[in-house]
Amino acid sequence: MLDKKRCDWVKPPEFYIRYHDEEWGVPIYNDQQHFEFLVLENAQAGLSFLTVLSKRAGYRQHFAEFDVHQVASFGEEKIQQLCNESSIIRNKSKIVASISNANQFIRIQDEFGSFNNYIWNFVEGRTIVNYWNAISQVPAYTPLAEKISKDLKQRGFKFVGSTTVYAYMQAAGLVNDHLVNCFRHQELFALSKDRR
Repeated sequence: MLDKKRCDWVKPPEFYIRYHDEEWGVPIYNDQQHFEFLVLENAQAGLSFLTVLSKRAGYRQHFAEFDVHQVASFGEEKIQQLCNESSIIRNKSKIVASISNANQFIRIQDEFGSFNNYIWNFVEGRTIVNYWNAISQVPAYTPLAEKISKDLKQRGFKFVGSTTVYAYMQAAGLVNDHLVNCFRHQELFALSKDRR
């Protein structure tokens, strides 16, 4: 599995390598996946994404497979249960933010027909392809991430700073930030051309 040239940040364990090879940067168009990635990036704030990814199964189990309507209905009893659940990040502020964000997510779905319509409109429906040679060139955020962050905050979202939003954009394929020498860069570039 390590024989291919990958982005500099990729390292064992195998599930992290698989995430890079199969998911990171692949354009997603499904609202449930968008919500999952938002919850995971929200949980990541201040931690390594490897830590969050290692708890993904726990999130799927305890966040109703990322069914946004079920998460939006979580009450105080469920919040307390989640705060004691070791298979997720036990940070009450992040848990409460994810539940609150689920409600705002539904409002966006009602306004735009889907969250997918809303978010892809920021990039005019096409992945932004970057050409970085080294991980040091990849920005922590961009003006567009700041714009999206500002819009989400105005809509009531929490834990959606520009760095978190940019990490979400990278994960959800709104941006192709694989290094140019990574085998996935060209594969996803071809995918973004096919979408047009």
